[in-house]
Formats: sequence, structure tokens, C-alpha cells
Amino acid sequence: MTKQLAIVFFCLLLLTACGGAESTPTPAPAPPTLTPRPILPTATPTNTPLPTSTPTPMVSPLQSVLPTPSPVAEIPVYGYEVIEEYPHDPNAFTQGLILVDGVLYEGTGRRGQSTLRRVDLESGEVLQGVRLPDQFFGEGITLFNDRIYQLTWTSNTGFIFDPESFDLIRTFTYPTEGWGLTHNGEQLIMSDGTENLYFLDPETLERTDQVTVTANGAPVNMLNELEYIDGLVYANIWQTDRIAKIDPSTGEVTAWIDMTGLFPAENRTDPQAVLNGIAYDTETDRLYVTGKLWPSLFWVEMIPPSSTE
Repeated sequence: MTKQLAIVFFCLLLLTACGGAESTPTPAPAPPTLTPRPILPTATPTNTPLPTSTPTPMVSPLQSVLPTPSPVAEIPVYGYEVIEEYPHDPNAFTQGLILVDGVLYEGTGRRGQSTLRRVDLESGEVLQGVRLPDQFFGEGITLFNDRIYQLTWTSNTGFIFDPESFDLIRTFTYPTEGWGLTHNGEQLIMSDGTENLYFLDPETLERTDQVTVTANGAPVNMLNELEYIDGLVYANIWQTDRIAKIDPSTGEVTAWIDMTGLFPAENRTDPQAVLNGIAYDTETDRLYVTGKLWPSLFWVEMIPPSSTE
């Protein structure tokens, strides 16, 4: 029995020795190496096109950000033909021109020289006139409801005259400069040298509306002398030989009239002698134009673009 216990004890010692060898701690495995990844997966190029009705051209990153300009309709440009040339006072700094019931009225500028005058069309003779006070620089004129309205440039003051006697009826004020003036049968339409046209109540002279004049979305400024013809506003563009035809409801330029060569620059003795003055005779459907310090006034007819090519 003692011998058997000794054998058991010896076996237990052997087992303990073996277990101790296996319990030696092994090094912990190294953490896995992480490969950096983009937040969003990178798209894999493919030859399969997107479903479009027409092939989609490849574009640069810049082109894909900026919108592609859409084609813009070209604004027609009219030419002109001189039908008749009339004498005009070469000292008249023309700022306004109208023809009503066969009578030509003209407003002139420059301080100390500004006038309102009635002129004989055929001879250019001044038949009647009134001079503005010397501090005023006369500008555009129009005749509406038996009253002649005349603007001044920087004095924020307008005058209203009796068209027969040229007696002063009253004055009025406005917050901008005064350049061109016309009417649409209901309201006065005024320019101030910017891209804006202003609509005024003819009785209160309060501004009722305004539009910005644009050509293909770009503002057109320097709007000067005005004339209302068949639903459109014709405007001289200061220091150019162009007249803009403007839709007064939207401000869009619907056409240009190129008056280049009517009175060539080399014949002008003063740098201020620019195209300015549009008058329309509703009874005869005739269009008349002149300029500041020009010796002539012209009856012209517009030539459509198709005829000028």
C-alpha cells in the first residue's frame, strides 16, 4: 500500500512539472496595421456612359463648376437714310426736341444760354423763345396736356410752360439729375444719365415707377434725350452715334439705330457736339434728329437690318 502511494505521488510531481512549462506567458500579438482609407470611396473609372440622349462631352473640373453661358439673341441694328436736311442753329446746345401739330419745339442747355424755343422747321429760324435764369442748365422737354415740361441738369428743378405764350405756369422738383423727357400719353418718362427710366405723374410730378434699361442683361447707361414712338422709348446714348429702342415695360433694348456718319466727327468744332435730339411727327410718321451745336437737322428713315447687310 505504501509502495502504491509513492507511485501516485511521483506521478503527480511529473504532471505539475509539465503544467509549469506550458504556463510560461507568450508575447501578445502585435496590433494589425491599419491602411488609411478615404472618407468617401474613390470612384472607379468606367467606360459606361451616363444615360443621356446625346453623348456627354468630358469637361474640366472648372467647367463643371461654372454654368455654361447660354446663347444670347443678337439685338438688331438699324441703319438710316437721310430724306431731307434742314438748317439748324449751330449755337443751339440741343437738349430736347419735339414736333407737335407741325410745330417744332427745342430745349437748349448751358448755363446762361438755356432756352425753350419754337422753331420753323424749314428755315431753322427761332420764332419764339424764353431764356431760363442763368443758374439753370436746360435739359429735356416734352409737351403733354397743353403744357411744356422742361428739365434742368443738376438743379433738381423743372419748369412747366404754356405752349402758346411760353408763360411760366409752375416749377417742380425731383431728386435726381435731369436729362431726357418724354411721355406715353399717361405718364411722363424721364432719364437722368444712368440706366434708369423714371415714370412721373404729370399732375403731382411724383415718381410712380421706374425700370432699368438693359441690352442682353447688361445695363445701358448715359440715357439722354428721349422720344416715345409707337409704344417704344427712343433714347440717345450720350457721346455715341447710337439710338436705343427700349420697351418701357421691361427696360429691354429691342433694337439699335446706328447714326454713324450723319454728321461726321471731323466736322464738329466742339467735343460736346454729339448726337442729341429726337423728334417724331405722329401725323406724317416722320423721324427727325439733330445734335448739340449741329448746323443741320435731318429727316431720316430707318433701314431694317436685313437691308443693311
